[in-house]
Amino acid sequence: MNTLDVKLIALDLDDTLLNDDRQITDLNVEALRECARRGIYVVLCSGRAENAILPFVRRLQIAGLEAGRFLIAINGCSIFDLHKRQNIFCRKVEPQILVRANQLAEAAGLRSEVYTPDTIYYREATKWTRLDVDLCGLNGVTVPDYENFIRQGFTKMLIPGEPEQLLELQDILRKDFKQRAVIFTSKPYFLELLPPDCGKGEAVTYLANELKIPIEKTMGFGDSMNDESLIRMTGYGVAMCNGLPAIKNIADFVTDYDNNHDGPGRFIYDRILQ
Repeated sequence: MNTLDVKLIALDLDDTLLNDDRQITDLNVEALRECARRGIYVVLCSGRAENAILPFVRRLQIAGLEAGRFLIAINGCSIFDLHKRQNIFCRKVEPQILVRANQLAEAAGLRSEVYTPDTIYYREATKWTRLDVDLCGLNGVTVPDYENFIRQGFTKMLIPGEPEQLLELQDILRKDFKQRAVIFTSKPYFLELLPPDCGKGEAVTYLANELKIPIEKTMGFGDSMNDESLIRMTGYGVAMCNGLPAIKNIADFVTDYDNNHDGPGRFIYDRILQ
């Protein structure tokens, strides 16, 4: 089996690098630490906000290395340099898009959320906002004048709810906004709005260019629709065997093991760290 020449590995978290207990297994940690020690950039690449990714960076213990200094947050809207402690890339959804999307969500009986690196904001707390706060490990804050609040612009809006209802709203939003926003379900119960031409793959491309790494020498691991551009645009797109069929269909590789059985780490040992 040929060893792949890879200089940057970007990894989704939920259902990819994390097991169902939201933990990074020891084998995955060892594989990624060895990559970083060899100078291969390891970039956690999540829909989560920056502060919600930091516990997993600490678990890997690579942030002190040059190859472990970057993370990609908010599904590619933000790239954070841990050494400089600042964003090197950030894009936001247009305020009028946020306001209109929130109005359509409210008309459907749903509630939207927006994010900063450490906080999730919403008009009122629901079982869905509590689920997201728990999943991300961020602060949750109720904002009474929410519609005016979101006019300042944010990197992402999330609308949580029942999957069938979100699919209906997704169609409405896509028809309304067309190319002015990227709209998809990251989980069946999370509908997300991002800025146009923005995604994990675009963020990896930007970072690779900054680091003078050919895109052909990048690798992306993912499982869901918010990983689509990551799988499609990196040099080697690797879908998890537990991923969606649509993601596996566009991938260059599919792991032999799922997220509960060290899928990324085993693949890395087999194809990179030989």
